[in-house]
Amino acid sequence: MGDPSEVDDGNDEDFDTVQFGVLEPFTGDFADLAEERNQGERLAIEQINASDEFDFEIEYEEYDTQLNAEDGIQAANQAVERDGAQFLTGAISSSVALAISNNIAQENEVIYTPGAADTSITGSNCNEYVFRFETSTAQIAEVLSQWTAENLGGRLMYSIADYAYGQSVKEEVEGRMQNLTDDYEDVLTVSPEEGAEDFEAYISQLSNNAPDADALVVGATGGHLIRFLIQAHGSGLHEEIPIVTTTGSFAVVRGGAGEASQGIYSGTRYVPGIETEANQQFVSDYEAEYDASPDNFSRVGYGSIMMVAQGIREAGSRDPDAVREAMSGMTYESIYGDVTLRECDQQATNPVWMAENVAPAGGGEAADVDLLTELDGEEAAPACEDTGCEL
Repeated sequence: MGDPSEVDDGNDEDFDTVQFGVLEPFTGDFADLAEERNQGERLAIEQINASDEFDFEIEYEEYDTQLNAEDGIQAANQAVERDGAQFLTGAISSSVALAISNNIAQENEVIYTPGAADTSITGSNCNEYVFRFETSTAQIAEVLSQWTAENLGGRLMYSIADYAYGQSVKEEVEGRMQNLTDDYEDVLTVSPEEGAEDFEAYISQLSNNAPDADALVVGATGGHLIRFLIQAHGSGLHEEIPIVTTTGSFAVVRGGAGEASQGIYSGTRYVPGIETEANQQFVSDYEAEYDASPDNFSRVGYGSIMMVAQGIREAGSRDPDAVREAMSGMTYESIYGDVTLRECDQQATNPVWMAENVAPAGGGEAADVDLLTELDGEEAAPACEDTGCEL
């Protein structure tokens, strides 16, 4: 999909192609999420290459990051050093995304659009070559915390997957709850390892402490969250305490957990019913291409590629430094309508929702998503001075 020997330094203004490296955990616990994200990426690339709006085409290679930083760094190195990628996208695991951001994107001065949500990626670990269309944990924590404090209470238990994303959930929710309610209490925190299979001991601890808490916050995603919800449902934990999640509205989680996904609450990044012209066109095109509705990770893959393509067009160059300058502070059209890549942290100002997973109207076990409340992108984003990002 591209001969690196033919890729120059990108400084010319007369160019026909740009080289992308698509980095996803195609094997491992996030493989289903990776497939979904990759479908969005491929659709975006296909549309850009066929469109008269862009006077260049995207060439790309795909690489398996799996779920550890070492494999992620190796894959990103191959993309940049062997195949001449000027732009990188992907990596759903926050730990892997942080490694690529700090060790590859910054050191090699290539643009990177991560698929992970850990707040520090556009916070304390930010760098000038990283731009994020994926909604951050901080944005989700804002809507989740406001709704939980108002509707459930401030005494919380946590089940936090023991890696960067889970830890980010705990930090972001706890900080907000302490400011939102006078009765905040961390009743109990359990920390299952990433990729845990058996949650019996953790669920037993949570059940024993449920009478003293108002809600259980689960910071996990993918197969980890699916297994937790199934086992929690089997033990009856969902009947003892409201379960609040940051990713439980994802289609892959609802499909994988089945009946166990019903009745839980979730901060929500995306649903196909968002009523913008750009989103409805995306949904129509995605369904025509894949015979399935898009969900969060497909919109992130699609939106990340489209975002960078608009930055390249704005810069009139494939030089990552020129594109970086064009994208920082850029307001552009996304599936949400116009969003801005904030100059202070290069995070997209996406709206967010709080939702409940409800029994499916059409039958079956996978829950439907009932949106409860919405925060717009400016309200959900943390203040620039609170991000810890220094660009």
